[in-house]
Amino acid sequence: MTSTILHGNGVVPGIGTGPVVRPSPRPEAPSDEESLDPEVGAAKFSEAASIVADRLAARSEQASGAAAEVLLATSALARDRGLVALVQKRLADGVGICASTVGAIDELSAMFTAAGGVMAERVTDLEDIRDRVVAELTGQPEPGIPSPDVASVLCADDLAPADTATLDPVAIVAIATSLGGATSHTTIIARQLGIPCVVGTEGLDDIAEGTTVLVDGATGEVVVDPDADLVGERADAAAMLRAAAASWRSPGATSDGHAVDILANVQDGAGARKAAETQVQGVGLFRTELCFLDRDVEPSVDEQAAIYREVFTAMGDRKVVIRTLDAGSDKPIGFATIKDEPNPALGVRGMRLGLRDEGLMDRQLDAIALAAEGSAAPVWVMAPMVATEDEAEWFGAKVRARGLMPGVMIEIPSAALLADRILRHVDFVSIGTNDLSQYAFAADRMAPSLSELTDPWQPALLGLIERVARAGAEAGKPVGVCGEAAADPQLGCVLVGLGVSSLSSAASAAPLVGATLARVSLEACRSAARAALGARGPAAAREAAAAQLV
Repeated sequence: MTSTILHGNGVVPGIGTGPVVRPSPRPEAPSDEESLDPEVGAAKFSEAASIVADRLAARSEQASGAAAEVLLATSALARDRGLVALVQKRLADGVGICASTVGAIDELSAMFTAAGGVMAERVTDLEDIRDRVVAELTGQPEPGIPSPDVASVLCADDLAPADTATLDPVAIVAIATSLGGATSHTTIIARQLGIPCVVGTEGLDDIAEGTTVLVDGATGEVVVDPDADLVGERADAAAMLRAAAASWRSPGATSDGHAVDILANVQDGAGARKAAETQVQGVGLFRTELCFLDRDVEPSVDEQAAIYREVFTAMGDRKVVIRTLDAGSDKPIGFATIKDEPNPALGVRGMRLGLRDEGLMDRQLDAIALAAEGSAAPVWVMAPMVATEDEAEWFGAKVRARGLMPGVMIEIPSAALLADRILRHVDFVSIGTNDLSQYAFAADRMAPSLSELTDPWQPALLGLIERVARAGAEAGKPVGVCGEAAADPQLGCVLVGLGVSSLSSAASAAPLVGATLARVSLEACRSAARAALGARGPAAAREAAAAQLV
């Protein structure tokens, strides 16, 4: 039998082979609903949504890292008061409660889609909430992922974060989706779980459930009905990669001894403790949003300090780079973010919240300083969404006043263009490639038709990174990358060739990045970087870089 090969974007390296399974079908909303009093219906909806939110929050407690963050964010979305108002409006028009739920979610989804950017990324979350609430209202089974008896490959249009976050890597050995990109929630969580993943796969819907497929997360291929020789060949290649990752030992360096810090992204103490069990040299991105997402009231300085201290303690004497509150847009926080912004992705988010409410920033920095007292870990502090030199100066002064090392995220093109000026006021910068690519190309990273533009191999994005790295070298200050680009082993080599001094990714991805870097020289990395910069597009950049890294 001849194998059919489908092509997508390989985002998590590895091989998985097995029969195709698909998510359970979405629940059906009844067509013969009776109308309800708007107040009674709204209360009934709120009760069902609260049950769904509680289940998602409970799952977050069993997860860690990005998975926990996404589950909490989705839980908060289910409790949104604006959603209740949209449902109640339809109930007042005599529409049934399930139809009102579907209509309200559709309206909200259209608003998120129109906003674009990270807001459009939340549409999958909204649709998942819709299906879970309808199931709760009608007594149907909760939608989700099946638990197969044999190792299987999960295929879907896209996956809700609530489902991806709770996957069992023993039962689900690979993931392939029709939608999604390199920075989608599915990708980020699959990487954390170590599940091979291919996204943006054309023709996936035509594969019948139960068909045997091979997913190659390194090449981006989904092979239908693969022959035994191909399975063996790909499995051997994947085993070699796993062995290389398992044998890697820090500190990170090229084959000729050029030092590169290999770091982990974490969200909480549990994630930090797991990262500490690996060879990573510290934390390159500690996302502090997690302690805010499920709060209607701002945590006190002492409460925050206790959360931060968990991470510092877990890492011992290894460096921790902590990011101040990156809220707003797709991560709304009740006590801080602005309601009903026309375009939240371009609104008051990240450090702009601190500029708007200086006390919010001061209290968080006080908590970080308190947690850092007596810590063996060097604590570096950076702010997200910095756009100007004045903002960098404002933040740098606040951090230094507390005896800590200041830095900023470079994720807005204006900051990349002014990196030399920004570095006058801070001691390091870290490039967030996810947002930088989205803003640089004016392209929603969740739109399948635009996935080529938001590919981190885009030469224009690499050009911005090179500019920032050059500014860092001239200032004698470190430049890191903490976006998803740092999890791609070959791209990591290119980033080092551009002048990046640290790579921070999911802890599960870091060893392979370190092992790949250890096999090549600094000059090979520089040659790969020049080749990628000179390419016309991301595919050509990958090919050109690979030729220099053999």
